[in-house]
Amino acid sequence: MKIFIDGKYYSEQNAKISVFDHGLLYGDGIFEGIRAYNGRVFKLKEHIDRLFYSAKAILLDIPMTHAQIMKAVVDTCRQNKLRNGYIRLVVTRGIGTLGLNPNRCKKPSVIVIAGKIQLYPPEYYKNGLDIITVATTRNLHNALNPAIKSLNYLNNILAKIEANNGGVEEAIMLNSEGYVAECTGDNIFIVKGNQLFTPPLSAGALYGITREVVINLAKDSGMNVSEPNLTRYDIYNADECFLTGTGAELIPVVKIDGRVIGTGKPGAVTKQLVTKYHTLTNGSGEPIYP
Repeated sequence: MKIFIDGKYYSEQNAKISVFDHGLLYGDGIFEGIRAYNGRVFKLKEHIDRLFYSAKAILLDIPMTHAQIMKAVVDTCRQNKLRNGYIRLVVTRGIGTLGLNPNRCKKPSVIVIAGKIQLYPPEYYKNGLDIITVATTRNLHNALNPAIKSLNYLNNILAKIEANNGGVEEAIMLNSEGYVAECTGDNIFIVKGNQLFTPPLSAGALYGITREVVINLAKDSGMNVSEPNLTRYDIYNADECFLTGTGAELIPVVKIDGRVIGTGKPGAVTKQLVTKYHTLTNGSGEPIYP
């Protein structure tokens, strides 16, 4: 594996950052998880746009242009002969001191890792997930805005620990008002009749790239899509439920907190959207190879 760090490529063994990097010391940085399908990088521009939005929110001056980062992602995929896989794009505040002051960090670092994707086990895509609601509350907007895809993912990790302790792969996180925000690494959708619902971004949901793609696919299929505040009552009584994410793609949920969702099997709407999503990913994106 060849890893891009600040304009140069390093082997996996030699790809290193300083112990004084604020990304390591304080989680002071941002990232994007991106997918490649059939020799194309899916929704690359949208991911880089979101990276720059996150950077602006934390006052991080990325030392490359939008176009340069897009090129670095594509070139790193090509260096690793990647056609299908996962790209992790990371920007840290850079090397500083042991103190908090970000002004001591002279130059941010840009890292691109392109490799294989780790998905949920295949049986979960076929049979659906069993998930739970956890006690860990989603970050408050005035503490660490959930829209910022930062390296400080401890909020999500604590919720994932609760999921693991509960014997499941994923968990729903509520916001401080008790409304559904998102899962530890995915956005959540429910189907009720011909309606598709997903929590609003204001509830603490991430501005998911896959989330937006699925919303548009559903609208194109004639479904009514809305983003109301959702409670666990709404989720429990859904006809169908599924999660979305760059890594997860679309994965059905068949049980939540011991309540069977719908028929207890992946639903027709979910299956239809999965098919449409795979059709889209297999035929669109930024070409890796000329």
